Amino acid sequence: MAIFFHNEDVSNFPIKKRNLKSWIKDSLESENFRVGDINFIFCSDDYLLDINRQYLDHDYYTDIITFDYVEDKLVSGDIYISIDRVKENANSFEVNFDEELRRIIIHGTLHLMGYKDKLPDEKELMTKKEDFYLSKYCFD
Repeated sequence: MAIFFHNEDVSNFPIKKRNLKSWIKDSLESENFRVGDINFIFCSDDYLLDINRQYLDHDYYTDIITFDYVEDKLVSGDIYISIDRVKENANSFEVNFDEELRRIIIHGTLHLMGYKDKLPDEKELMTKKEDFYLSKYCFD
């Protein structure tokens, strides 16, 4: 059982894999989950748009798509993240790329733990959880 990072249709970029893995694992454990196999796939807008069309029948760009393979409290899944969207969001929200990437990573992780964000109250809780876990990231 492990956390993996992959690139599809984007160049390698520096990330602190060990720090991210530890942070994700700690976040899961604090909510009484265990780490299964989690794949973070960093990709381009076009790559993620193809997935959005093929698997979700959506025809728009998004920053993240999460496929959940969770069984009971064992968290496994594939989390696709558009690096193009992360860069654009970081610019829009006036934060650095690393901070926005961590927000998207924990967002996908929260989805694997069952948190939703479609309704206003769900989105509010999701944002509070994101902020909480982002405050726990202390590796930089």
